Amino acid sequence: MPKRSDIKSVLMIGSGPIIIGQAAEFDYSGTQACKALKEEGIRVILINSNPATIMTDLNIADQVYLEPLKVSTIEKIIQKEKPDGILPTLGGQTGLNLAVELSEAGILEKYQLQLLGTPLEAIKEAEDRELFRKLMLQIGEPVAPSKIVCNLQDAVHFAEEIGYPIIVRPAFTMGGLGGGIADNQEELLDIVARGLKNSRISQVLLEQSVAGWKEIEYEVMRDANDTCITVCNMENIDPIGVHTGDSIVIAPSQTLCDKEYQMLRSSALKIIRALKIEGGCNVQFALDPYSQEYIIIEVNPRVSRSSALASKATGYPIAKVSAKIAIGLHLDEIENSVTKKTKACFEPTLDYVVTKIPRWPFDKFTSADRSIGTQMKATGEVMSIDRTLESSLLKAIRSLEIKVDGPYLKELSTMDDAVLFQYSKYPDDRRLFILFELLRRGYSIEKIWEYTKIDLFFLKKFEKIIQLEKTATQFITQQIIQSNNKPDQSIIDLLLTLKQSGFGDTYLACLCGVTHLEFRAFRKLCQVNPVYKMVDTCSAEFEAFTPY
Repeated sequence: MPKRSDIKSVLMIGSGPIIIGQAAEFDYSGTQACKALKEEGIRVILINSNPATIMTDLNIADQVYLEPLKVSTIEKIIQKEKPDGILPTLGGQTGLNLAVELSEAGILEKYQLQLLGTPLEAIKEAEDRELFRKLMLQIGEPVAPSKIVCNLQDAVHFAEEIGYPIIVRPAFTMGGLGGGIADNQEELLDIVARGLKNSRISQVLLEQSVAGWKEIEYEVMRDANDTCITVCNMENIDPIGVHTGDSIVIAPSQTLCDKEYQMLRSSALKIIRALKIEGGCNVQFALDPYSQEYIIIEVNPRVSRSSALASKATGYPIAKVSAKIAIGLHLDEIENSVTKKTKACFEPTLDYVVTKIPRWPFDKFTSADRSIGTQMKATGEVMSIDRTLESSLLKAIRSLEIKVDGPYLKELSTMDDAVLFQYSKYPDDRRLFILFELLRRGYSIEKIWEYTKIDLFFLKKFEKIIQLEKTATQFITQQIIQSNNKPDQSIIDLLLTLKQSGFGDTYLACLCGVTHLEFRAFRKLCQVNPVYKMVDTCSAEFEAFTPY
């Protein structure tokens, strides 16, 4: 179906202030959407209260309003601009909440405004915990034993019935705001009170904890023709119990067998169809590592933080495609902007590994609580792409800008083993470096697994990195590097393996006791030089005109 002829102008709702859980990824998504709509000849009116965004640049939208994101303000803009529709699904949780508020205030009906993209009913069904739970049961998708509560007394009664620990998830919030895991009644009362305060409808979901299960995410797309595709699936290294925004995420998933992958993929497509979402959607699963039992954690009926990650990881422009779906185009009519030959209905293919590591602000807020759990604390993230998990992970570590160039944090080297194990069980922002430190001290991956429940596959990869680190210090000595003679082929092969595994020159120089420039000269003497690969979204199945 061609684009709708009745849509001439669209009011785009931005995400407002950059806050924890809702940062610049929504500026990225909103900017992509504005450009996509303008490509189709649509006049774009943008409201966003944050001037420190790219989407508020004068050349992005046709008309920009730097105004408070309130129903009263939006109504005034509607009166003046008379848009044909509103697009709220690219402005994070702020946009979704405002769409619901505009509907409840009668503004959409009063001005005969169309809500573009995901229908209002789908937003409510995905965001309202009770409606979502009923829909999942109706379509036969598993959810954890749970109860919706609106007061502290009901929360205590449910906890007495089901026992602790209990996960608290407030409705209509983002980044796990106000939520947490309660291990006793005192913690439950504190978390529920906070959750009720942060929920726009004063509602929280109490859920039996499945801490320790794998957390898997699927980014899926659907158009009005009911065509659905999976853009990307991602796996958290941290098991359930740590918010996905505070977890290290790997794409594509590494530990799922094909049956598990297809089972969760089918479930994600079934859910987006049941919700009738038009555009991008994020589905989060908990998967039992010892069986194929899974539950649905939640669904984001909008372009999310994970959507920005999936877009950059795959080269598939989720926000751009979502905006074009919102004005009536189907996936088989939207061009893939990378290959220029395929359409948006082709699922991207990843022939590489993507790693996302969160970036926390604890270097600036030194007295803050560094522990991480179900409420997100990260204020940003880094993403790296490489051919193997090891090299992708080490590249991401080097990108964190925390004055480290490898899997080593100096402050941990003086800590007792017992303290390190305690931190690994009750994690903070240093968890990844703590795991490397324990492996460096000779502890087995089975022992570390007992404390962390991180899949043995990932721990084995970490162990391999430490083994390579020890091998480098043993065989590539200061004398070999400073001799200025080409070493034996075995040393050159080891150096090549180290570089292909993601070790940086500065870190290797430190391990070998030489300067960065000395090591660099030694590497060039060995003729071990960097190469670059291209991301083409299709694993070279088609020619790519604009790979990156």
